[in-house]
Amino acid sequence: MTEKEIHLRDYLRVVARRKSTVITFFVITVLVTVLATYTATSRPVYQAAARAVIERNVAYSLTGHRYDGYSGYDPEFLHTQTQIIKSQGVAEKVVDAIGAEQMYEAYFPEGREEDRSIGQAVRSWVAGAYQSFKEVIGIEALLSGKQEPSSAQAAHQAASPPSKADIMQSIVRQSISVTPIENTRVVSISYASPNPVLAMKIANNVAQAYIDQLLDMRMEMSNHSIEWMKKKAEEQRKKLEESEQALHEYKRKHNIVTIEDRLAILPQRLAEFSEKLTRAEARRKELETIYNQVKGKSPAELESISVIADDASVDSINEKILESRQKISELSKKFGPKHPRMIAAQNELMELERVKQKELQKAVKTVENEYLLAKAQEEQLRNMLEQTKFETARLNERSIQLDILKRKVETNKYLYDALIKRMEEKGLTERNQSVNVWVIEKAKMPEMPVPQGKKRNVLLGLILGMFGGVGLAFFFEYLDNTAKSPEDIEERFELPVLGAIDRHRDKNTSVVDFVLAQESSGLSESFKNLRTSILLSAADGPPRSLLVTSMGAKEGKSTVASCLAVSMARNGLKVLLIDGDMRRPQVHAYFQIENNTGLSAYLAGNASKDLITRQVVSNLDILTSGPVPPNPSELLSSGRLDVLLEKVKEKYDMVIMDAPPLGVADAMILSRKADGVMLLAKAGETRYEMLDKGIKKLGEVSANITGIVLNGFDAKKSGYYYNYSDYYYSSA
Repeated sequence: MTEKEIHLRDYLRVVARRKSTVITFFVITVLVTVLATYTATSRPVYQAAARAVIERNVAYSLTGHRYDGYSGYDPEFLHTQTQIIKSQGVAEKVVDAIGAEQMYEAYFPEGREEDRSIGQAVRSWVAGAYQSFKEVIGIEALLSGKQEPSSAQAAHQAASPPSKADIMQSIVRQSISVTPIENTRVVSISYASPNPVLAMKIANNVAQAYIDQLLDMRMEMSNHSIEWMKKKAEEQRKKLEESEQALHEYKRKHNIVTIEDRLAILPQRLAEFSEKLTRAEARRKELETIYNQVKGKSPAELESISVIADDASVDSINEKILESRQKISELSKKFGPKHPRMIAAQNELMELERVKQKELQKAVKTVENEYLLAKAQEEQLRNMLEQTKFETARLNERSIQLDILKRKVETNKYLYDALIKRMEEKGLTERNQSVNVWVIEKAKMPEMPVPQGKKRNVLLGLILGMFGGVGLAFFFEYLDNTAKSPEDIEERFELPVLGAIDRHRDKNTSVVDFVLAQESSGLSESFKNLRTSILLSAADGPPRSLLVTSMGAKEGKSTVASCLAVSMARNGLKVLLIDGDMRRPQVHAYFQIENNTGLSAYLAGNASKDLITRQVVSNLDILTSGPVPPNPSELLSSGRLDVLLEKVKEKYDMVIMDAPPLGVADAMILSRKADGVMLLAKAGETRYEMLDKGIKKLGEVSANITGIVLNGFDAKKSGYYYNYSDYYYSSA
């Protein structure tokens, strides 16, 4: 499947389809912006600004190394200083310097606190609610390490309103503005207030309070660091003494000098024993092979073994036996077998044979003794090697423990020296300030109020509403996984979309009644186009029997089947409409005919008359479902349905069957008996997962899917501004 190219019109269709979302978000955003802008305080606001140079002062140790590793570029530095300027500590110092009472009266003339803007009131309310929430769950107590106040104290704090100092500190923190000047280390510290004199005083005092806050932070950190290092140095000194004592005790207990000497000799012994064991093992295997050859062999077999045959004693006896046999052979030429010389020669040969047997047994015994000796030597060498390994491992463990103790002493000594050195340097270098601040321009009293920018706020609201609405529309479109258009269905499933049925908007009239009454309406044209697509769906002719089913209930399959049957009948085809939904039949209600007998009665063998209702519409006959049976699946599986379909296909040009949804077994049974299956999807309701599951189910029973029909399709709402009732599909 080739990937679909996305055009600009596809995005426009999404916006058109979700235009209600876009318009709603746009209207709400603009209304909120306009209300927030024009309901704010109308008092003029004056802004005063002081300028200061803020740069980082890199501190060096006595050896010339930097403490912080600062390399000159630190994008987070100014952001950090901005947060310090807006911190609670700076705000407290500003209020204390000017005076909380004086600031409050200057900010709220005649005590009219209600003149605060809506934004400031909302921010103050949120800050107060957050503070109350922290107090309720005990965050403040946990962070500060203090115990939670008693119930009486908590009730008193909850009942007492915030003081004027608290109010002014909150306002100062919210109204301070810090703006870095591009390509410089200069920042502008500005403050906006309805009182120009107060704006000037606060801007100047903020700069000075920031410098004081940096000094306080530095001193607090320095004192804390020195105290911490003193404590750690004392702990490290004790650890050093303990490690040195442990090393001394270990050396004394295990005679470390002897261990070191033996560790130098043991590797040589291990190598020597390994080499001897290898040679002994080879010798033992060689003798074992020879011993296995001679063990249990007969004298004749022993003589064929080279080790026995090469034995000197055996070889000597064999020579004597050979000479004796030659002698007997020569005497036999002169004397008879009973001659004394012949008898003496025979006895001599027999004696030699007995001696040979003894020598053979002696040779075998010699091989066995050599094998056992080699085996014992191998075992002895193996035991000596294992003993040496064990001794080496034990000495290595002691050596490892010795090294561990030495390293521990060295580490503790290094840490202790480093702490003493760092503590001495800290006392000398901590007097330097880590941040250098110079006020290069003090704030002056502003003469003109700051423009409030109402038009800009409204314009920003318009832009935010437009782009936010479009973004929300695309987000909803991304989450929407329902069938929306014929093109999307074809792209996903590679199945032909036979037609798109227009959405019926008249709630007072059913679709079937509307199609019967309005033959030339747009809805009727949708079914005409569907009829044309079905008739052209195959090169060798349309299916004679067509099953109409859907994924779930209330998707309009009975309505589409009925209207399609009416449209085909109006085209001159002789059509039979069978209501195969014997669980929730609807066809008889659409055409207002009785359902006392029908398909269920025929399949059960109880039909006593013609079950088909003739000429409900010209050229259209209907076979209703009949009474609802207790076992519709068993009835549909019988052979009587096959006989019925063969008979009616001989009499009718087209047989249309209305089937239950695919979630019921009846639809799967009927799909195998029909020539084609038309799958129905409801626009905006049927999910693609359901369609995919239904198509796979039909594929498992080898059903012939003619195509898909999209019901309830609203072309304009979906972003297609042409009449989709003209849409039809013909497969290649």
